[in-house]
Amino acid sequence: MTESRYDIGMKVRKEVLGSEHVERAQTRISEFDADFQRFITETAWGSVWARPDLDRRTRSLVTIAIMAALGREELALHLHASRNIGVDPHEIAEVLLHVAVYAGAPAANTAFAMAKKEFDQPAQIFSEEGDSAREGQEDK
Repeated sequence: MTESRYDIGMKVRKEVLGSEHVERAQTRISEFDADFQRFITETAWGSVWARPDLDRRTRSLVTIAIMAALGREELALHLHASRNIGVDPHEIAEVLLHVAVYAGAPAANTAFAMAKKEFDQPAQIFSEEGDSAREGQEDK
């Protein structure tokens, strides 16, 4: 039997974001956002992130660049998750330099500040304090 997109998506989410984080995020799903959360799991994680042509490190760097360029709060989640898949902070700095050229210095400046906060911290599983700062971003 073939795994569903949802099952594949949950597996990938846990690999990238960490099982503990995903399990805590699952407890916050409500009737209001359940369909959206399923959609994100199936589409973003089960379809796009699960594709074989780019490895997880590359997808992480691309996602970080996009989130930085768009000025999205979700950048913090993906900066933290990059540790789970072996992205080096120096690679992120290179990506953010690229963002500065193509999306603007203000976007890169904000992203560098977020990255400095993340990488000045010791590697750890999301704390309750960190989770509250990332609340609402858990499934992307």
